[in-house]
Amino acid sequence: MQPNKNAYKRSSFGPAFFFLSRRRREALADYYEFCRLMDDIVDEPDCADPQAELAYWELEIRRVYGGNPQTDLGKRLKKDIQAFLLPQDRFLLLIEGMRADLEGRFYSSEQALEWYLYRVAVIVGAATLDILGIKGKEADQLARWEGMAVQLTNIIRDVPEDSRRGRVYLPDDLLVRFGLTRKDVLENRSPRAVAEVLKVMAGRAEVFYQKAFLQMGKFNRLKMIPCRVMG
Repeated sequence: MQPNKNAYKRSSFGPAFFFLSRRRREALADYYEFCRLMDDIVDEPDCADPQAELAYWELEIRRVYGGNPQTDLGKRLKKDIQAFLLPQDRFLLLIEGMRADLEGRFYSSEQALEWYLYRVAVIVGAATLDILGIKGKEADQLARWEGMAVQLTNIIRDVPEDSRRGRVYLPDDLLVRFGLTRKDVLENRSPRAVAEVLKVMAGRAEVFYQKAFLQMGKFNRLKMIPCRVMG
């Protein structure tokens, strides 16, 4: 599967990039391209062997950090990593999260779900802040709040689509509270009870959004424009 260098322009995040310097825009576009590619490997039906694709890109990221990338995207990422000091986990943890999708991993509790949220969303926020030049404990906290809020929103929105792929991200303990099982979600049973679960998760997301926007007030306003647009 070949990466699409224009993928970020089709996203809702694209407009946020244009407030930044050209170099930061390029780095964010490259990183988002990588994220989009990993997502497509897992979700698009035309990928014949997604596990092999993920393994290839894990190897390519290791080559990037070893100084010998083989793909055009890898070569661009190498320059971005050097310019903005991106840690390797910004890429490898995302791949780990994608593998969890392929394996159909379920989450016993909201705490267990945070393992997944960190890998597919919080780490992306952390990389974004790296490129914006915002680092440290306060930046890590912002990435955590906003990443969890955005990914919970995605989970709420995509329940029907995820169910068709055999995936349930709603935590078991929350389902049990409303008399549900994963099978109920997969088979689209008890939609009113599922809606109650989603209300609880939406409430969690709202709290995270509020914390994220308060956290943004601690940083340079212009640098926060992409974060505010994403939020």
